[in-house]
Amino acid sequence: MGETIEFGFAWAFLLLGLFAFCSWRCPMRLRTLYFAHLERFGAFGHTAWSTWLKWTAIIMLVIALAAPYSARHIDITPKEGFDIALLLDASLSMREQGFERANMALSRFDVVKTIVADFVKKRDNDNLGLVVFGEFAFIASPLTYDKKILSDIVNRLQIGMAGKATAIYDALGQGVKLLKNSQAKTKIAILLTDGQNTAFNVGLDDVLKMAKKYDIRIYTVGIGYEGEFNQVLLNNIASQTGGRMYKAHSGEELSSVYTHIDTLEKSQIKSQSFEKRTYYYHLPLTLAIASLLGFLWVRFYRSGV
Repeated sequence: MGETIEFGFAWAFLLLGLFAFCSWRCPMRLRTLYFAHLERFGAFGHTAWSTWLKWTAIIMLVIALAAPYSARHIDITPKEGFDIALLLDASLSMREQGFERANMALSRFDVVKTIVADFVKKRDNDNLGLVVFGEFAFIASPLTYDKKILSDIVNRLQIGMAGKATAIYDALGQGVKLLKNSQAKTKIAILLTDGQNTAFNVGLDDVLKMAKKYDIRIYTVGIGYEGEFNQVLLNNIASQTGGRMYKAHSGEELSSVYTHIDTLEKSQIKSQSFEKRTYYYHLPLTLAIASLLGFLWVRFYRSGV
């Protein structure tokens, strides 16, 4: 955003040239036809003060006529992105190490938090929420555009904070609850887990029925070694809701998964720009009137007329 001083009718400055030409080439004739007693204050008619005031009034009138204004150009990106629910497995199995080849001491959960936080930062125009699950599932953050707060919440998550087991169905239920009242055209849930569904309070069929009812597309991501997560289950959840199932055996692959999802579900946002104008013609106009009154005072009052 920038602010500049511009003129609505810049051509008005050409009048200054006209006034200057007339002052030089068109001196007033037959003065007595207009001012019967002009000789009484002739000494004042051409003083430096009257000339200065006269031209100040003319210049200020021309500036006022040119309509000066400050232009503030503002670009706005409307919040018309997607509504996305991030469903993160925080069960005890996520403490396994060796998922990040560059740092084998990191747990799966530490790697996931870093990658998810980076994903959050990239979704500038989207409304994101967070569901954490283990033995039970809960909404850690409602839908928000504040990526800083959401990233901070992700970084504060701890393994086992939702219990030891893995309640995938309950996590999906909370994700649906988070998105069902959304007015967004596109609603997405991204489920990440490294285990089997070992605890639940709601049935899978009921959850998928609700997801389809509210047009929620679910992407599922299984991380870890083959056999640790239920590939058939995750593929079923994704295919029934129009999403896709992914596998990641390392942090590098998981990062690629989120990058691919980011590419597939990219918001097409058209920025809008407008110009806010504040006009200042009243300032030179006021000064012009004051100068004109001063000119008349010098020409007539001071002359004793």
